[in-house]
Amino acid sequence: MRHPEFPLSAELIYLNHAAVAPWPKRTSDAVCAFAQQNTVYGSLFYLDWIKKEAELRKQLKELINASSVADIALVKNTSEALSFVAYGLAWQAGDNIVSSNEEFPSNRIVWQSLDDQGVEFREAELSSAATPEDALFALVDERTRLMTISSIQFASGLRLDIDRIGQFCKDNNILFCVDAIQSIGAVQFDVQKCQADFVMADGHKWMLGPEGLGVFYTSPAARETLKLSQYGWHMMENTHNYENKPWKVHPSAQRFECGSPNTLGVHALSASLSLLLETSMASVEKQVLDNARYLMQAIQSCPYLQLLTDSKSTLQSGIVVFKHKHISKETLYKYLQKNHVVCAMRGEGIRFSAHFYNSSEELDKAIALIPESITNQAGK
Repeated sequence: MRHPEFPLSAELIYLNHAAVAPWPKRTSDAVCAFAQQNTVYGSLFYLDWIKKEAELRKQLKELINASSVADIALVKNTSEALSFVAYGLAWQAGDNIVSSNEEFPSNRIVWQSLDDQGVEFREAELSSAATPEDALFALVDERTRLMTISSIQFASGLRLDIDRIGQFCKDNNILFCVDAIQSIGAVQFDVQKCQADFVMADGHKWMLGPEGLGVFYTSPAARETLKLSQYGWHMMENTHNYENKPWKVHPSAQRFECGSPNTLGVHALSASLSLLLETSMASVEKQVLDNARYLMQAIQSCPYLQLLTDSKSTLQSGIVVFKHKHISKETLYKYLQKNHVVCAMRGEGIRFSAHFYNSSEELDKAIALIPESITNQAGK
């Protein structure tokens, strides 16, 4: 039986939350209501929109356990937030940044673009040491300014011990930046516990929101190290004082929001987060990880499938990657999509990413749909 908040098409099995998630019903309703209000009344209720924006900041604060809403900026996407950090810090030739060789392009190319400033981007082979964290630490030297890592790797589902990394960075006076797009909304995430200086994530994956709106967290101390690269009315201290002469930069993370907010996106993401928070992230995480374990066991039980995700890892994520022993990942991906299993082709295989609302019946059906051979399916 479908979750009432996810009335997806009956034939669809949606296992692609690590890419782009479907909206909950309440999110669709919120967008429709906002559109209707705008159509009939224009900006008459603009003050209510500002209240909704403030509500979203509080929801995000709770979701990541920030110490204050002042630490929360609403940004277009993860890439924009990463760029704020990369081009906000004052680099010196010879500085280096430590990361991994498994990062999504957003958390790689922005740092590589600093090469013309003499900044080296070091990519650790995460399997080269006893733990992935040790592999990162091995690349650190006295010129390491920042460590930037995805809390969960998009193509493998590897979940790192960011609390351990955060403590290492603090002990060694290194800034710590976390791309948390595969964590927030799927598992519990605590910016204070992991001692992150910068955290960023889009809302359109596990947070179940729309594309075009994400969160950028900065600790108060780290925020002051970033020079601004964008300017506009919304980043001023007295935001709605349009005769703001002379003006000051907003003391909070709102300084990174240079222009008019994505009001439609704010209404949508707020609605989506209300579902996660009502359910509780402890419950969401439990079901996400239960679903991942269920999938891994089903894959391991199938003689013609090979699990690529490490099922024995202490830290697990909602991402499960596997391959077929006889069928190429490209062929299998096309077959699954044709049979209404929404998934992704990542790394060496197929990536399933089930959310808290997916049922075991759906997961069973998705695995059962995978044929032992594709030969008899040709032309169908």
